[in-house]
Amino acid sequence: MESPKPPYEPELSPEITQVTKGLRKGWTTGTCAAAAAKAAAIGLTEGKVPNEVEVALPNGKYVKFEVEPQANNKAVVVKDAGDDPDCTDGARMTAEVKYSDTSDTILTAGPGIGTVTLDGLGIEIGQPAITQVPRNMILSSLQEVTSKKLEVIFSVPGGEQMAEKTTNARLGIVGGISILGTTGIVRPFSTASYRASIVQQIQVAAAQGQHNIVLSTGARSESVAMKIFPDLAQICFIEVGDFTGVALRKASGTGFEKAIFVGMAGKITKLAAGIMMTHYKRSKVDGNLMADVARVTNAPKSIIKAATQTDTARYFYEVCLENDFIAPLQQLCVLAKQSCETFTSQKLIVEVFMVDFEGEKVITSA
Repeated sequence: MESPKPPYEPELSPEITQVTKGLRKGWTTGTCAAAAAKAAAIGLTEGKVPNEVEVALPNGKYVKFEVEPQANNKAVVVKDAGDDPDCTDGARMTAEVKYSDTSDTILTAGPGIGTVTLDGLGIEIGQPAITQVPRNMILSSLQEVTSKKLEVIFSVPGGEQMAEKTTNARLGIVGGISILGTTGIVRPFSTASYRASIVQQIQVAAAQGQHNIVLSTGARSESVAMKIFPDLAQICFIEVGDFTGVALRKASGTGFEKAIFVGMAGKITKLAAGIMMTHYKRSKVDGNLMADVARVTNAPKSIIKAATQTDTARYFYEVCLENDFIAPLQQLCVLAKQSCETFTSQKLIVEVFMVDFEGEKVITSA
């Protein structure tokens, strides 16, 4: 039995677009860092930190920020993430600016700002975790104040605790949060930051010479995955949520040999149907597909009937277990494997493991 359609990634549904309309946008840590640095530089050169400052976004548009002066060369800008549930919302991005004797302006990580310890992020090891776009924003903002070379020390009170809610530890970023952003703007419930974190983790794993990547949909499936593959480095385990397609595409283009997907019945059923973006608002479980795999495996009538009785895969899964007949579930794993390998143009070997809903054990695999 083959997957019913070529693999694809559904577009954002009108429902989600409508839900996010009208929500207040916020600012990235990168934009706040640029604003704090510019304000502190003004204080250093003019003797007084201003109460507000304007900085340019990557698109050239200027935005204004309130500033809390701390000293004649030190300023705080409080991050406002808008209506996005960002763990760094309210972070007090602090910049202290000094004149530098070096030939370049230096950006330094103080308390609460992460330092890079692994290759793969495009940032030199030992440097602050400041990605290229915000680094450019900061340097441009400083040049608007003075042509002299400066040292900027960034810090965020409580940054280490905030970082515990991010993927920084796996990326080899220690000591605090990252200074990030590509547009300077936080869009509420945007998928961009989540997708970016997946891509970053794959890049870091590749830079460490890893050949296998393990993709899980969440904490419970990842817990089982780590039990299945105890010898793999932690950086190989990536929570992809609904973005299996994003992860497979990046892994196949970054030299990985194998991708192992570990998930539950619902996500695997969608992958089996060729759906590489599995958010419930973007795609539905195909009951007819579940009925087909039940028939192909000569399942009892109760299992065939269960396939179309609800809109979820969980009921079908539970009836299979009640009947001690998991062949249809194994066939879903086979189809999911085929879909994933087709999606990567056969560049990756893919294995699929279906785990229970408690996050305790493997039910079947392909």
